[in-house]
Amino acid sequence: MTALLDLLNSRPLVDGAEQDALGDPVAGRRWAREHGGDGSPEELASLREARDILRDVVLGTSSPAALSPLLEGVHQVPEFTSDGLLWTTKTPPHTRLAVEVILDWAATEEQLPGRLRPCANDECRLFLLDRSRANQARWCSMATCGNRMKARRHYQRNR
Repeated sequence: MTALLDLLNSRPLVDGAEQDALGDPVAGRRWAREHGGDGSPEELASLREARDILRDVVLGTSSPAALSPLLEGVHQVPEFTSDGLLWTTKTPPHTRLAVEVILDWAATEEQLPGRLRPCANDECRLFLLDRSRANQARWCSMATCGNRMKARRHYQRNR
């Protein structure tokens, strides 16, 4: 799930300007390698496409069916091991990392429905995975967005 959040959060706003961790070939290669990929141009293109579609799906502006083209040619093959049944994903090499992230998203939606969401700060583009018992988390980070939003509300109330 770490790769899922890292991919969704790879286009943050920094001082009002968008930063794309996958836009620069060197930074993108580093990002992909840190997440188990090879950083090839084809892999980066696949990751950018998956990120943009997943972002729209999580925001509710696209249907999960929009992910279908990224899953063409993907198969899961069962394999029996000493630990039991293991499913191996077979996919073209340049799409493997993007497919794994999509599968992480599907598992998250199944296991933690409604807990992957955007930060409540309108000036933030990051996403969060709410693991709180009450499912009440609103901000990507309490130290940054949460503090800013609470301070803003306090200032407005006391004005």
